[in-house]
Amino acid sequence: MSNQEHLFFIQAGWVYRSLIADRICKIEFSVNLPDQLTRVSEPLVEPYWRHTHLGRMLGLAVERFDERVLVLMAHDAMAPMTLTRLAERQHICAAHIHILRHLPVSGSRLTDLARHARMTKQAMAQAVSLCAAWDLVEQHPCETDQRARVITFTPLGLTWLGVYATAVAQAESEFRQLVGEDVATVVALGLEAYAEGD
Repeated sequence: MSNQEHLFFIQAGWVYRSLIADRICKIEFSVNLPDQLTRVSEPLVEPYWRHTHLGRMLGLAVERFDERVLVLMAHDAMAPMTLTRLAERQHICAAHIHILRHLPVSGSRLTDLARHARMTKQAMAQAVSLCAAWDLVEQHPCETDQRARVITFTPLGLTWLGVYATAVAQAESEFRQLVGEDVATVVALGLEAYAEGD
């Protein structure tokens, strides 16, 4: 490299750093992102996809559905009075829904229940303890493994399970009325295929 070339690159470096200091340098990235994220010199705009992507919509839908189910359970005439009052005060949490949603009527070991619900064993143990405190479930020694315990519904828990089933059916019916039968069918089939896919 000649002295002139060397001097040119030194001068170019100073000019580049000056442009950065004055914030008039415009840098563009060639990554495949929305336009709002590709030009750092432009004012940042909240990307629309953060509020409309599929994962967020699914999460909001689950939250809305579960909230509606709890409201219906709280006003079910067949539900025990103590549990409806707890539901009205929003003392029923995700732990109770997980038990109602995943515990088989025949019972299940804690490890199997946690795996089926995709929860850690510790988190499921806490959920079981909460439901046991309300006399919804009980634990028995496992006949084939003395170290394990089997969780089953109590008679009160089975009644609560029936109330839950009625509320779920009503919430699904309201969903079909809201979006239409055709859309509801497509949504159900699509979610089933997506949830059970690899």
